[in-house]
Amino acid sequence: MLLVSTDSFFIRLARTEAWNMAFLVAAFSLPVFLMLNRVVETAGPVASLRRAGRPLLLLATLTAISHVSFITSVTRTSVANVVVIVAAAPVAAAVAARVLLGERTSTRVWTAIAITVGGVVTVVAASLGRPNLGGDLLAVLAIVAFALSITIWRRHPDLSRYVALALSSVIVLVVTAPFADLAGLEGRTYAAAAAMGLIFSPAGRIAHSSAPRFAPAAEVALFAPVETVAATIWAWLAFAEVPTTATVIGGMVVLAGVFYGTLGSGRG
Repeated sequence: MLLVSTDSFFIRLARTEAWNMAFLVAAFSLPVFLMLNRVVETAGPVASLRRAGRPLLLLATLTAISHVSFITSVTRTSVANVVVIVAAAPVAAAVAARVLLGERTSTRVWTAIAITVGGVVTVVAASLGRPNLGGDLLAVLAIVAFALSITIWRRHPDLSRYVALALSSVIVLVVTAPFADLAGLEGRTYAAAAAMGLIFSPAGRIAHSSAPRFAPAAEVALFAPVETVAATIWAWLAFAEVPTTATVIGGMVVLAGVFYGTLGSGRG
């Protein structure tokens, strides 16, 4: 999550439309995932897809949705709003794990869910009637897709991470190609997309897709607040983007709910 927290920094640094950034990052990431699949794994993309089938396609689709939604949300609302909403990922993962895996959820976790939803509502409500409401809602969509993907990774630990992530890049390329306009882009745009697509985004996504092999989905998602804190600091230092009062209050509520529901209850 510390690696992923740099996404918002690079997106803002690029100063381009969301479609352009999503397309470029996917274009840089695709060969990275394919190379890692060739070097690390024995089965190639076609063999992995034939063997895994629907779960692999579902994971690729969810990852693509989360990726595009997050990039678009950062271009349409403040970084602080986006990452505060992202901090609700642990409770979203707890709900997804309960529905898809049948994992029991304690009263403490359900209380934490209510608290965290209240924090997210605080952030989103402040955007009602403002242009950035769409960005906030896209951030909500991003964490829902993120939570579902973690749960599926937990259920299918043997799926190829590299093939799933490569396929998600292909989906992003297909979806964004009709809307991307790369003519006349500045060098800083390509530099930001290259840094994000070649290094930080692949490393972060490989790490988070591998983590459910070793820990429950809710515990993996617990570290989403790391992105909340780090990304807000990056935006503040680099772009002087000071969080609003509603965002700070909402963030405190979200973090309180997350820590109450996860750290307080442990694995039980």
